[in-house]
Amino acid sequence: MPRAAAHGPLYVPFEGPVGTLYAELVERARTERRLLPGTPGSLALRERPGFGSYWYRRHYDSPGTPQVEDFVCKEDDLETYAAMRGRIEAANWSQEQVRNLRRLGMQVADKDTARVLVEMHNRELFSAGLVLVGTLAFMAWLNGLGVKAVASRTQDIDLARRQKLKLAAPHSFMEVVKATKLGFFAIPGLSAAAPSTSVKRPGKEGLRVDILTSGAELGKVVPVPELDWHAQAIPHFDYLLASPRRAAMLAGGHCVPVTAPAPERLAWHKLYSSTRRANDSAKAEKDLRQAATLLAVLVERDNLGLVAPAAALPKQVLDAARQRLPSLRNLLEPHPQALDEVEQALAPP
Repeated sequence: MPRAAAHGPLYVPFEGPVGTLYAELVERARTERRLLPGTPGSLALRERPGFGSYWYRRHYDSPGTPQVEDFVCKEDDLETYAAMRGRIEAANWSQEQVRNLRRLGMQVADKDTARVLVEMHNRELFSAGLVLVGTLAFMAWLNGLGVKAVASRTQDIDLARRQKLKLAAPHSFMEVVKATKLGFFAIPGLSAAAPSTSVKRPGKEGLRVDILTSGAELGKVVPVPELDWHAQAIPHFDYLLASPRRAAMLAGGHCVPVTAPAPERLAWHKLYSSTRRANDSAKAEKDLRQAATLLAVLVERDNLGLVAPAAALPKQVLDAARQRLPSLRNLLEPHPQALDEVEQALAPP
């Protein structure tokens, strides 16, 4: 008789209607060149004596901030008025769908995260090559792959760039985050001469945004001229960021189109990362569990074979994965098919 698993499965598939609702939401979000920041809001007519009447969009930019009014058009500009009314209706519909999906167990980041990602989407940074990585990418793939699983909350937005972003004109990263009106400030580098690679909101638990890139030397500061900023180098990010895919991030009341690493590359790199966190066992275990969850889902739900992808791994990443094999055996015990694939993929040559 087979031995009972020491713990439950790493994920549970969503039922069909949930996936259909999510797919429709993502498809509609991708048709929106610009998303409305903040709450959907409403239209208000304001009269300016001697100048006529004008339509404004009244909304809340972010939690805890006063209501703002953005100019839309003159009262007689019916085309622009109708277009904004349509955008508000679409935003209300999306907000309701995100709320429903959250209740059903899908991963939804907070409103501050939404405000940052919406600003970056509207400035076309994701379509230019910026990639969402880290725990938010893991959350996005859980939704995209149609499964419910445990995902640790995060106060970090990790963004990566493998090569120069294909922007029509340079963007100032600091101006982008300041446009969110969330009070971000630059975090000083490790030395007085080192440029910043991160920004943060005030407070111990304030949201942090990091710009990362590939590099052999962990923590090396690399210029990113097209963002007038710098990035922190992470080993083997060239592997992680190769062949990124379109994805979507549910955050606040938004569905934001993003670019994310291929889920199998994210899984292998998280195994590598889990062996490089000697001083942070909680994050190491989080990376390990996220990697095991993605591998289980990809094998069992997507019929992905792991032997060929593992053969193409950088040696250090493959060695790290083999180092984690005992822990993977424990986590994947409720997933025998995935465990068999992992053991074959990591078998010594």
